[in-house]
Amino acid sequence: MKKNKLQKLEDMKSEYNFSSMKGAVRGKYYKAYRDGHNVVIHKSDGTTSIQYFELEDGAVMLEPDVRKYFPNSESVNKALKLLIEIIPSKRRASNHRK
Repeated sequence: MKKNKLQKLEDMKSEYNFSSMKGAVRGKYYKAYRDGHNVVIHKSDGTTSIQYFELEDGAVMLEPDVRKYFPNSESVNKALKLLIEIIPSKRRASNHRK
């Protein structure tokens, strides 16, 4: 696995290497990105177009600490389905207490 990460770093173009950036803040625009964002595209013919992007319906952004445990959609869905199975039993128990 370490070899794959190393290979990816070697294949990365030098202009994409952000390791030497001082003062960079990871996740600085995280919340704004979740709310939607504009992308300005400067074309070679001198024109500019602006496209607005937002999360697709049903898309969910996981926080970094959660992503450690749920690296893909399959793992998230599996965990949520397990939680869904226990919800009705808790609701029934709380209704009997009243």
